[in-house]
Amino acid sequence: MAMRQTPLTCSGHTRPVVDLAFSGITPHGYFLISACKDGKPMMRQGDTGDWIGTFLGHKGAVWGATLNTDATKAATAAADFTAKVWDAVSGDEILTLAHKHIVKTVTFTQDSSCLLTGGNDKLLRIYDLANHEAAPQEIAGHTSAIKKALWCNNDKQILSAADDKTIRLWDRSSMTEVKTLSFDTSVSSMEYVPDGEILVITYGKTIAFHNAQSLDLIKTVDAPATINSASLHPEKDYFVAGGEDFKLYKFDYGTKEELESYKGHFGPVHCVRFSPDGELYASGSEDGTLRLWQTAVGKTYGLWKCVLPEDLVAENSEQLYTSPPEIKA
Repeated sequence: MAMRQTPLTCSGHTRPVVDLAFSGITPHGYFLISACKDGKPMMRQGDTGDWIGTFLGHKGAVWGATLNTDATKAATAAADFTAKVWDAVSGDEILTLAHKHIVKTVTFTQDSSCLLTGGNDKLLRIYDLANHEAAPQEIAGHTSAIKKALWCNNDKQILSAADDKTIRLWDRSSMTEVKTLSFDTSVSSMEYVPDGEILVITYGKTIAFHNAQSLDLIKTVDAPATINSASLHPEKDYFVAGGEDFKLYKFDYGTKEELESYKGHFGPVHCVRFSPDGELYASGSEDGTLRLWQTAVGKTYGLWKCVLPEDLVAENSEQLYTSPPEIKA
């Protein structure tokens, strides 16, 4: 008998959840941040989904959110033409970085010293957080709004995806374009996996895996529906994807076989990410909720408790008998 996937539902947002990100594993566990069109990004305990706090200060939809590796800082990108940096422990705002248009994406360097932003004004900006009064470095080249920007190759390079149907690789020191990938349709999401230098891209119904340094194609997989986001398991055994048909799909990375699909959301899935330990994946949806799903269904982890068939039998017999049954030899 197949075990039944029981996702944990994280409520609290009042509008669609459009982005989410996990921290690394810290001495206090790992954490999850969500970006929502309600303008109130939230931080949660990563393995349970328990609400920790809400970052208050944006005056418009929040399109992007991220945590640094040790979950001491958060950054958010919003429709109020700002990116903000927050103290993720106290929830206090540290910095507001004014932009000329809607900001869609934010990401820290590994040492948290710099913040990369991108958005509707088509520019990539690099802010030195120790010297935030200084003007940011700007990289131009995209011809439409930037959806996602990521550091790669130990923060020596930058990957950006835009509505101009391209993904571009940039050299940080020379601020020049190294390579471009062009697509027939707009790229819906992009994930960078440092271990193995893998880039996970979604567009239309396609989930594509590229080498993050050469941009050479590794493989593509076609899903049953339009996909908005995909994430590769840290061990690279599986990848998960979600999109317009409200479902979460899990595939075998080696064979490309669809292993499972789950419906839990009541609207399109906008974002999905594996936790840093690979034990669960989180999804954010148009329905305003986040859901946490087990990678190995039935395993005891976080708030999930494995109940074996013999345990069920034992529980049932306890309910049937008020006193222990007599066993005659």
